[in-house]
Amino acid sequence: MQFIYQARTPEGNARSGTIEAPTTDVAVQSLQRQNLIIVSLENAEPKKNWYEFSFARFQGVKNRDVMLLSRQLSTLFEAKVPVVQTFRTLIGGATAIPARKHLVEILDDIQGGMSMSQAMAKHPAMFSAFFVSMVRSGEESGELDEVFSYLADYLERSYVLISKVRNALIYPTFILITFIGVMILMLTVVIPKISGIIVESGQEVPIYTRIVIGLSDFLIAFGIPLLIFLGFVVVFLIQYLRTPAGIRAWSRSEISMPLIGSLYQKLYLARLADNLQTLIAGGIPIVRALQITADVVGNEIYRGIILEAVEAVRGGSSIADAFARHPEIPALLAQMMRVGEETGKLDHVLKALSRFYSREVDSLVDNLVTLIEPILIIALGIGVGVIVAAVLLPIYNLASGF
Repeated sequence: MQFIYQARTPEGNARSGTIEAPTTDVAVQSLQRQNLIIVSLENAEPKKNWYEFSFARFQGVKNRDVMLLSRQLSTLFEAKVPVVQTFRTLIGGATAIPARKHLVEILDDIQGGMSMSQAMAKHPAMFSAFFVSMVRSGEESGELDEVFSYLADYLERSYVLISKVRNALIYPTFILITFIGVMILMLTVVIPKISGIIVESGQEVPIYTRIVIGLSDFLIAFGIPLLIFLGFVVVFLIQYLRTPAGIRAWSRSEISMPLIGSLYQKLYLARLADNLQTLIAGGIPIVRALQITADVVGNEIYRGIILEAVEAVRGGSSIADAFARHPEIPALLAQMMRVGEETGKLDHVLKALSRFYSREVDSLVDNLVTLIEPILIIALGIGVGVIVAAVLLPIYNLASGF
């Protein structure tokens, strides 16, 4: 991204210009390193229309592509292939058009004199701040092959973990949508044709049958207005969830929901430990590692906890003590991190914690799938059975009366 800035030197002289940076925070830090006092900082890139955003998302780079790219980079650097030839090879083998476009631009920047990390930082849609910081660390240490190997392993673990959670929820979601669809179909198509016979018979209708008929009449009369209202509610919720308050509320609900909350909590703890371990093992300073982890953890509650830990560490506190103040951080994690800090083996402890919480997520996913599937199938059967019984029993009574 490109930013337009206005600043002053310590002597009071005005300075203005543009600066390339992946985020506003990085731009601010870059200007401050030049001993400039920032007056204003604005995004120089024009705002996109909604259809441009939609098209950009459709054309986005998949996590799987970045994972495979990291593995290929690790192999090529380990084989001592020059940087320019490495990216030419990757461009030639890239099958995804968005990924190839980013790689071509990165190669152009590298040939123009930029470092690899600087070139990658210009493409936040493909390379996160976490990824760029690891590459920068590898450039400084001269161990890019090991860094890309770390990244490939990390991205693979993250991809497998998130994919398993997502895939585990697909079938229950399908069953739930099917249940709702069957209910609506029966109430709006089947029940109206049969309810007329029951009403015209003049017999006393049971309370559960009257409820079903009333619900059917309501959906037929107000179904379209109700659908429009629900559409407005969905749009409002989407807009609200884009605000800071909405993001925080959703993040809180994720880790507080019955059954699912525990799964998400352990998923974010596994990601926290894995991110932090990978960054520390890659030689990133602890404060910077925490800042990057906060940006990629994926939950606003845990992001706030990590950012508070950053300030506490700057003030002389240990990470374990900073984390222990929050009920969202289990005592086990804080105690293990304290042991790691005291023994100087924090990265090893974090790796063990990451494996532990990943196994916990696997176990919870398996248990949830085992539990949710029969519950939803039983609920579907009971719902359809109640509606059928509410209609067929009066008809049976009517037939038996003749």
